[in-house]
Amino acid sequence: MPLHDWRNDRGFNGLHVIWQSQLLDWIQPRLPEGYRAYLGSFPVITLDAPTDGQPDLSVRNWRPDTGPVTGGIAVADPTTPDAVGVAVFDLDPQTAVYIDLHGQLVAAIEIVSPRNKDRPDARERYTNRYAGYIRQAVHLLLIDILPRPAGFSFAEAVELNIGFPQGPFPTPFACSYRVGEPVPEGTIMEAWRRPLAVVSALPTLPLPLTVHVSVPVDVEHTYMAAAKRVYLD
Repeated sequence: MPLHDWRNDRGFNGLHVIWQSQLLDWIQPRLPEGYRAYLGSFPVITLDAPTDGQPDLSVRNWRPDTGPVTGGIAVADPTTPDAVGVAVFDLDPQTAVYIDLHGQLVAAIEIVSPRNKDRPDARERYTNRYAGYIRQAVHLLLIDILPRPAGFSFAEAVELNIGFPQGPFPTPFACSYRVGEPVPEGTIMEAWRRPLAVVSALPTLPLPLTVHVSVPVDVEHTYMAAAKRVYLD
């Protein structure tokens, strides 16, 4: 199935959700032993134990000390917050396909959605998010089939952010980035950059798991399956 014209992004949110699931179904049976793939939200920490898609954290309810106050020093009530208000930010609902090995995040697949780049602050925020994977030695497959806004490319922005500029590369596109070994000048990077076009087939790209191991991702097959599920065929 050729790529649709997404200048009008109506219906994209439904495709986005199903496409991620199709990518997950494609990748899981092709992973080497020990690797796991799951859908999750942006990880803010790297865990040392298997996550099952959830942080491996224990939560305790600490009881306030109700003993007598000594020394004439007043003790603040630990159950009362010091400040209550509204912060001007939204919790990020964006999910992605993650691959880990023994709880260590090693690779991610991100599909850009309209809200990721509809405002300058969103473009900056998600540029930092995508570049953040690479800076933490997480391999990244980044797919953007939305041509708007004209003149902006996450591929160019991410590559500039990590000091790996590869020249102009307009949207729509699919890019895969492999993070290699550190060298005195920085870190070895490898990139596969594939321009996309309306009514053209989508490519197969490697999703690196290590410097030497990768999984081929059939972007066309997964997109086609998702498009059928949301009645775009």
